[in-house]
Amino acid sequence: MRFAKGHGTENDFVILPDPDGELDLTPTMVAALCDRRAGIGADGVLRVVRTKALGVDLSPDARSAEHCEWFMDYRNADGSIAEMCGNGVRVFGRYLLDSGRVAAREFPVGTRAGARQVSVTGEGAITVDMGRVRLMGEGAAVVAGRRLRGQRVMVGNPHLACAVEQPIEEIDLTTAPSLDSEAFPEGGNVEVYRRVEPGVLQMRVYERGSGETRSCGTGIVATAAAATGDDSAASWTVRVPGGECTVEIDDDGARLTGPAVIVAEGSILPGALRY
Repeated sequence: MRFAKGHGTENDFVILPDPDGELDLTPTMVAALCDRRAGIGADGVLRVVRTKALGVDLSPDARSAEHCEWFMDYRNADGSIAEMCGNGVRVFGRYLLDSGRVAAREFPVGTRAGARQVSVTGEGAITVDMGRVRLMGEGAAVVAGRRLRGQRVMVGNPHLACAVEQPIEEIDLTTAPSLDSEAFPEGGNVEVYRRVEPGVLQMRVYERGSGETRSCGTGIVATAAAATGDDSAASWTVRVPGGECTVEIDDDGARLTGPAVIVAEGSILPGALRY
């Protein structure tokens, strides 16, 4: 099995080229690949598959992906399927470019949240059009025994973005926050953030199915949208433990820009993974 390894602001992924959809990617295999001691180690897996070979029915919200040549089949580190990954789609786009699977500097990528337009915008930077972001009203989470209120945000996947006054480094994200099952029937990602300068936010995230990660692209967008509120347009720099990204929000939707790097390629030896 061939693989590549990449990251976007240190949100890291195992990339599996499977253009014809031949790989039986089970949850246990994904978890083994993402194991940082007995596997390759990652926050998730990106399977690179042609949309026509995907072999699954897309939801009505994702039908626009049917017109994309390439589909990002994203799995969380625990093997569960996720609808969207903002850092992942940028790394996926970088891999398509570097491997010669696409030649244009702007192209669509299919995801379970629908088609996402990807473009090369600078030295090492990739921009992805994240589409319209929906503010869903207030919500709450219990984080390490403390109840935090925040804004529920849909970025193709569900988020709760919680503004806090204290330094975010002091907040314990070692265990999964507890979310209201009625508001989040499929779970969700929880972000804690604060404004540190005009136009600059600092954020940490606990990702559903992966735990605390160094960055989360959809979480960065959700945080920027929560900080923007009902204003029609805004531009934010969002700092995360793994680096920083920028988010532009207007009536047309949100665009996420940040680095995307492929760091290694190789082969997984037969029988080496324990699953």
